[in-house]
Amino acid sequence: MRPPILIIHICAGVVGVLSGAAAISFRKGSRPHRLGGNLFFVAMLVMGSSAAYLGNVVGGLFACYLVATAWLTARRREGETSIFDWAAFLFALALGVVLVTHGVRLATGTVAPIPGVPVGMIFFLGSVALLAAAGDLRMLVRGGVFGRQRIVRHLWRMCFSFFIATGSFFIGQPQVFPAFIRRTNLLFIPGILPLVLMIFWLIRVRFTKAYKRMSLPRRGDVYATDLAAKLISPKERVAR
Repeated sequence: MRPPILIIHICAGVVGVLSGAAAISFRKGSRPHRLGGNLFFVAMLVMGSSAAYLGNVVGGLFACYLVATAWLTARRREGETSIFDWAAFLFALALGVVLVTHGVRLATGTVAPIPGVPVGMIFFLGSVALLAAAGDLRMLVRGGVFGRQRIVRHLWRMCFSFFIATGSFFIGQPQVFPAFIRRTNLLFIPGILPLVLMIFWLIRVRFTKAYKRMSLPRRGDVYATDLAAKLISPKERVAR
């Protein structure tokens, strides 16, 4: 008999993978994209908190942090912050310092290695946590995020939390798949695909003109364009 919390964790993980894939597939800013993103947000909170309860405290809480800060970035107006952002910053900073310090101790042989957890992964997660903390501090010092920066912040945090879900499922739990699939190493493709898509979208948002004029004028619409400007006729624009 599996404990109920494990069943909840598995179900939330499946919903998270499916809803995350749907959110990435739909046109950014569309209603299906927002619905998929909201469902992914709830599923990842359940999956992360249940994972922390089951023993994966670092991975579970880090996933909750990423998806919560990404979701709030989409829901808020430009220049809006709260006490939650300070708490999130301190959490990410503490987590990054602990992970990097633990990685150094593992690399120097001070402590025994964790079975099945490579040292490189610990350094990787610690570096990402410190990067996220730096982004939080920058946002707080500047009084919020604006314009394209909001899209970038929302995008990479959602995608990385999605990577935690796919990596935990496809790479971390290969025993649930048939043996012939495990022998081909095909599970690494869906496992790391969110990272590939994250890099693609970050390059497109930061270094192309596709999202140059995009902003976030309304709550809950991360990729909303300036719709009012599109509806104004050329004569009215000249008059203005």
